[in-house]
Amino acid sequence: MFEDELLYGYSSVLIAVTLFIAIVIFNEIGFRAGRFIQGRTDSEVKTLTGSIQGSILGLLALLLGFTFSMSMQRYDNRSMALIDEANTIGTAILRVELLPQEYKKQANELFKEYVDLRVAIGQLDLTKHAQRNDYNNKIANLQRQLWSLAIAATNVDPRPVTTGAFVKSLNDVIDSQGKRNALLQMHVPEVVLILLFIVFISSGGIMGYSAGLSGKRMIVPIVLVSLLITLIVFIIIDLDRPKRGLIQVDQTVMIEVSENIK
Repeated sequence: MFEDELLYGYSSVLIAVTLFIAIVIFNEIGFRAGRFIQGRTDSEVKTLTGSIQGSILGLLALLLGFTFSMSMQRYDNRSMALIDEANTIGTAILRVELLPQEYKKQANELFKEYVDLRVAIGQLDLTKHAQRNDYNNKIANLQRQLWSLAIAATNVDPRPVTTGAFVKSLNDVIDSQGKRNALLQMHVPEVVLILLFIVFISSGGIMGYSAGLSGKRMIVPIVLVSLLITLIVFIIIDLDRPKRGLIQVDQTVMIEVSENIK
């Protein structure tokens, strides 16, 4: 789904820098427009312009808070999904000991390979579609082998407190992998980000226009506000890009499972 989007192919740093440059340019255009009509504008219009500026900045603050909350929630969900998957895999590995003796070695070897693949794909950029598809096919193949092993073990030992417990934990492993993959596809809708960028750039233009009407440049405050807002936008975009930006979900818990099984 990401390949159909306009912004996902560009780095979060490039987008943030472009936004900052855009707001500076629109601020300068707004300032020159304000200076041009300064002498033909009365104090009432200037006051009204200040009120409009405050409204746009308030709308920008609302959108920033809303979008940041959305991206942070998705980041937290991905983190919890990783922890849940690591826990379910750890439980399934422990329950290998409940299988009949002839299946234990093979199950442990399959799980060792499975965890290594989950660690590897967890560190792979989502834009590398061919490599991710290759990993997913290998993971699906291992899941089929583990499920076939569970069926064979059930035929030997059908008791629910032994092989049945392993079957349940294996089913949880497969479900947790599917849930984690689904969460990787969930992010802030691009239309929300575009609306945020439009309001962001518009606020720069109205701040410059208001400064032009007053006849006084406010370079340092405007640049500082623009920089701070740009940094927040950068964090929002980076949080919303699993395995793509600078902020990544910590893979330590899955790596520990891999080390423990070895």
